Amino acid sequence: MYEHDVIVVGAGGAGLRAAIAAHEEGADVAIVSKLHPVRSHTGAAEGGINAALREADSWEDHAYDTMKGSDYLADAPAAETLCKDSPKETIKLEHWGMAFSRDDDGRVSQRPFGGLSFPRTTYAGAETGHQLLHTMYEQLVKRGIKVYDEWHVTRLAVSDEERPEDRTCHGIVAYDVQTGKIEGFRARNGVILATGGLGQVYDHTTNAVANTGDGVAMAYRAGVPMEDMEFIQFHPTTLPSTGVLITEGVRGEGGILYNENGERFMFEYGYANNLGELASRDVVSRAELTEVNEGRGIEDEYVHLDMRHLGEERIIDRLENIIHLSEDFEGVNPLDAPMPVKPGQHYAMGGVETDENGETCITGLYAAGECACASVHGGNRLGGNALPELIVFGKRAGHHAAGKDMETAKITTGKVGDYEEAELESPVQLGEVGIGEDVVADGGAAADAGASASGADLVQRAVEDERETIDALLEKEDGIQHAEIRERVQKSMTRNVNVFREEEALKDALRDIREARELYQDVYVGDKSRTFNTDLLQTLETRNILDIAEGITLGALARNEFRGAHWRKEYQERRDEEWLKHTLLSWNDGEPELWYKPVILEGENKTYEPKVRSY
Repeated sequence: MYEHDVIVVGAGGAGLRAAIAAHEEGADVAIVSKLHPVRSHTGAAEGGINAALREADSWEDHAYDTMKGSDYLADAPAAETLCKDSPKETIKLEHWGMAFSRDDDGRVSQRPFGGLSFPRTTYAGAETGHQLLHTMYEQLVKRGIKVYDEWHVTRLAVSDEERPEDRTCHGIVAYDVQTGKIEGFRARNGVILATGGLGQVYDHTTNAVANTGDGVAMAYRAGVPMEDMEFIQFHPTTLPSTGVLITEGVRGEGGILYNENGERFMFEYGYANNLGELASRDVVSRAELTEVNEGRGIEDEYVHLDMRHLGEERIIDRLENIIHLSEDFEGVNPLDAPMPVKPGQHYAMGGVETDENGETCITGLYAAGECACASVHGGNRLGGNALPELIVFGKRAGHHAAGKDMETAKITTGKVGDYEEAELESPVQLGEVGIGEDVVADGGAAADAGASASGADLVQRAVEDERETIDALLEKEDGIQHAEIRERVQKSMTRNVNVFREEEALKDALRDIREARELYQDVYVGDKSRTFNTDLLQTLETRNILDIAEGITLGALARNEFRGAHWRKEYQERRDEEWLKHTLLSWNDGEPELWYKPVILEGENKTYEPKVRSY
């Protein structure tokens, strides 16, 4: 068994920043990651980091833009924390050597981005995430922080009290990809989940194949609620053949969207009369799909994004890698012709319920980055707000887990205070198939380990349970392979739980997920080897995908309104009188339990009154 003060799961932007912050507080910290740090998906982020750096800008304006962009579902303490802390964290990156693009006067460059009232998106060409990832990895190496890379974390070691709020996380269980061994990692102070996105729930996504929602699913099964899972962002500019992202920076620099008739439809059809292509992402995505659905799309699938008028010099200076992406994946040189683009799954606004310090309702368990939900993004994330989320909340989680005194969080976690039980009619039985009745916190320590057991005992018991699970998978000789199950779920989610959502389609998705859960009971692993067994790892990931897909769909079915990225055919308006609240799903002996808690609109100096969100 390995032992450290703080264990960070995941080595992307949030994980690296959390580890550095914990180390700054004197903690013995280690990262456990299924990927080498510089292969993390943060490296694919292109656009930039929103930070109020100019005299004419302010964190208050950034916070207002964030709350408006969230369609008033973000919690103000989280949004204001992001906007207040982002400038100093961005400057710290620059001091660490991050190669930001520069203006002629030497200041770091900032460009306009969708939904922003000021051009505050700080960038490094069109590869900001790549630069950020490598800059922080240098800091990790400099500090000598231990990294267990290519260790796939499969479960949390959590005590099994009946109420999640009474449980404690003592560590994790992980599978060493190189050797095939399954070992425990005990965390003396805390575990921080920084596992990134969940895009592999869909079959057209900008996310990497590793983004399977592992942290969200593990925390859910251990007792932490999933929050606002229905809010999935579909980025308006992805390449049709692959889902590869074309940065919002293209539109920020002045790129124009055209339909088949050569019309600049964002203005021509009144989707966003003021900001046009720089409306928020949910608005632009819906506009593009409406154009396609009404027969004005190109080849009934996509629209054109044109940046030729910007000039070769400007494009090469600020957007060079976009040229290569378009040429490599679509065969189009954007210096000579417009690029084909269409919406693709990009980001999850929901995730592991946390407060603004990254803490969950389980003592010793934290989450930061895309896998977490504070909630800083509410119903829709503004472009350029993801990277500051990584560095701001990664740092706060790292400090808190390492024992630093922090301000008392204004956001609550778990079933405390003012919450509301909910009921939801489903066309099928929900939840895990085949869970034993005595398991309260699946994925944690077994119930009979006892509340009095030591942390090391609980971790060891979780290791033994996981070895039994994996041995059983490898010993099974036939059945159904995970790829077939995963494909069914991905296609159903893309067909039924996409940009436009209808009640019957959502119910169809639940039926498909239930069928997939039942099929998963007969899953087997064709590759029987113990080393570099990607078949085994993807089989374990597919269980996470099933939990995540169900959470997204249940939230979407429950929320009877149109807010942010969540569009419902039957409910074509935002219903503030009923739905200014977060949807939460708790693991109840393997069945999802739906409940709500109110949104916090009271900020430090003002209350963010919901207004009509127009661009």
